[in-house]
Amino acid sequence: MTAKTEGSTGAPAVTGAGDAPETGAAEEVRQAAARAAERSVAHLLGRQDAEGWWKGDLETNVTMDAEDLLLRQFLGILDEDTLRAAALHIRGEQREDGTWATFYGGPGELSATVEAYVALRLAGDLPDEPHMERAADWVRRHGGIAAARVFTRIWLALFGWWRWEDLPELPPEIIFLPSWFPLNIYDFGCWARQTIVPMSVVLAKRPVRPAPFALDELHTDPRRPNPPREPASWRSWDGAFQRIDKAVRAYRRIAPRVLRRAAMNAAARWIVERQENDGCWGGIQPPAVYSLIALHLLGYDLGHPVMRAGLESLDRFTVTREDGARMVEACQSPVWDTCLAVIALADAGLPADHPALVKAADWMLGEEIVRPGDWAVRRPGLTPGGWAFEFHNDNYPDIDDTAEVLLALRRVRHPDPAQIEAAVRRGARWTAGMQCRDGGWGAFDADNTSPFPNRLPFCDFGEVVDPPSADVTAHVVEMLAWEGLASHPRTRRGVAWLLDHQEDSGAWFGRWGVNHVYGTGAVVPALVAAGLPASHPAIRRAVDWLLSVQNEDGGWGEDLRSYRDPRWAGRGASTASQTSWALLALLSAGERDSTAAERGARWLARTQREDGSWDEPYFTGTGFPWDFSINYHLYRQVFPLTALGRYVHGEPGPVPAGPPAAAADTRAAEARR
Repeated sequence: MTAKTEGSTGAPAVTGAGDAPETGAAEEVRQAAARAAERSVAHLLGRQDAEGWWKGDLETNVTMDAEDLLLRQFLGILDEDTLRAAALHIRGEQREDGTWATFYGGPGELSATVEAYVALRLAGDLPDEPHMERAADWVRRHGGIAAARVFTRIWLALFGWWRWEDLPELPPEIIFLPSWFPLNIYDFGCWARQTIVPMSVVLAKRPVRPAPFALDELHTDPRRPNPPREPASWRSWDGAFQRIDKAVRAYRRIAPRVLRRAAMNAAARWIVERQENDGCWGGIQPPAVYSLIALHLLGYDLGHPVMRAGLESLDRFTVTREDGARMVEACQSPVWDTCLAVIALADAGLPADHPALVKAADWMLGEEIVRPGDWAVRRPGLTPGGWAFEFHNDNYPDIDDTAEVLLALRRVRHPDPAQIEAAVRRGARWTAGMQCRDGGWGAFDADNTSPFPNRLPFCDFGEVVDPPSADVTAHVVEMLAWEGLASHPRTRRGVAWLLDHQEDSGAWFGRWGVNHVYGTGAVVPALVAAGLPASHPAIRRAVDWLLSVQNEDGGWGEDLRSYRDPRWAGRGASTASQTSWALLALLSAGERDSTAAERGARWLARTQREDGSWDEPYFTGTGFPWDFSINYHLYRQVFPLTALGRYVHGEPGPVPAGPPAAAADTRAAEARR
């Protein structure tokens, strides 16, 4: 952990919120912040695509690269150039102890290490090479393949390295369960839903390709690769679902062939119907690879348009480094990166009608999704109007992106204000309508809160449901407040949800960013935008928490281990993005002249590189808390610029879309709906 100066209470010794820096020092910091913001604006403008969007690399972990190679090996299309370039990247990510981690500076992770090891074996690395021996020894000491997650063992089963009989069952007949029935596919979060449907086909088919080598060195005992384990008590949830799995195994032996064939055909139709225009599924890698395997097993040859487009989409997920290494992105984030870049540039003082902002607005307007997707299962009467995270993902617009896109569009003075107004009106109506029963908002679906999916033995790969979160709810509340709807009942319910979910420390949990710093950095500005005074007890507690975890160097950081160990909350090496989130919260809470804000702004200005960018190897984005972490390479640019811009120019406000009276009439009409 980052060292802090500890006081007698054990909290970091920092200047209190009410203490202001000396006038001369404060002015010096503001000038440094203004210069840093100016350099950052130039850097960010230089990274805009000619079509108007921004996109940074989305870095995750080597399981993406390993599974891409295993997919190609399974389909018989793995070529030497791809194998060599991917292996170069995988080797470069190995730690000194022989393991692979799932985030920068994190501990070795068993499943990632197993998959990376197998990928390097495919590339020709031999078991007796030192780096391979270290990896295999570590795997054995941590339980071997038998202790790896289910999805890792499924990949190995495809080549006979693991027995299908030793994996949980997931019958394809799940596709027929009605949406009101427990464990129907719509009880799962969209990312899990898109994965388990094709995976149910794979598990039913149980294919095995010839293994190019053995993996005995990854078992604790090759003679007993899957040693028996004591089942959990039948009184526990785990024990209950273990016994349900046994019942499903028994069903496999008696499942009517006609019904099973119909289920797999229905699954195939469901998969094909959800393929996006670019060939991918959901804009993310995991559903794409399993969908390709499932369809291939059902008779789709590699020349079929669906298969060809799917494989081409995966090729577009690759990033080639200067040394020739090939990294596979789990996803691409152009909509998210673009709306955040627009907010950053506008808040840093770029004119609202600047060509770069207008071009970005035009591109975002073209990305609006105006047809129903899976979300309509729970909200069938809701009119579409949202944005997805990726270039193509019309089935799954998300609430977080939509809220931030609307906040970005409101910062642009567009030559056709009516077009902006119409898109914002549709987006705000759709977003508000996706509110959950308890007053919060999830990311993709409404009321996706079933307690059962996470209990399945199959689902050990991370979060598989999509309940409301503080960060998404905060972004929606902030957006609705910007639309003049701070007093609307939906907004007030959202505010109440946020206040009810503040932790005892004063922080908020961050579902989609790391972690409490992210959650707090999102919630405080939202509450202030919704009308809570800076003196409100919840805001003061949040400020006190931020002060207590500020690093000695003036920045903020939080390690991903905080998802498992509360002692890490707000603790970690200072990063540009996390320092910016904390600073944004302090600024919105009226702490612009405080020593804490001055120290945060000074840290950002001091750590900026000459080209106007920041370096950030740490992972500050979250896919699944702890289980899947993300380094968004544009976070280190957009959030520091946003924070410095507000530090220099003050809190932003929306650009009027038309004459004040007309805008007021529009907001009043929305409030009455």
